Amino acid sequence: MANHGSRFVDLCNAARERVQECTVADVAGRQEKGESFLLFDVREESEWANGHIPQAEHMGKGVIERDIEKRVPDLDTEMVLYCGGGYRSALAADNLKQMGYTNVISMDGGFRGWKEAGHQVVKD
Repeated sequence: MANHGSRFVDLCNAARERVQECTVADVAGRQEKGESFLLFDVREESEWANGHIPQAEHMGKGVIERDIEKRVPDLDTEMVLYCGGGYRSALAADNLKQMGYTNVISMDGGFRGWKEAGHQVVKD
């Protein structure tokens, strides 16, 4: 987070303390086993267009709080959120928890970690 301002870093760190996080390996392993969970990419549309994790749906950080209730009406649905590195997804997960969602997880390492681990990337 060297390029981020200190207040943003503080905000993200506070959110990360309040939300459950998983690793890139956790998500890859669950996909390989065929486990059922929703995977949301909260990055910007331009980031999504350049590649994303298989089986992910795009719901950007700017709209997820507005649109999630229509897409996921059940507050207990398991959702994993990811972004570029794990900070925006932690902020989004924290907001969804405040909205009453009980099973929201932020993927630490984000899309960069996914690519660095050599996992498949797809484009629509």
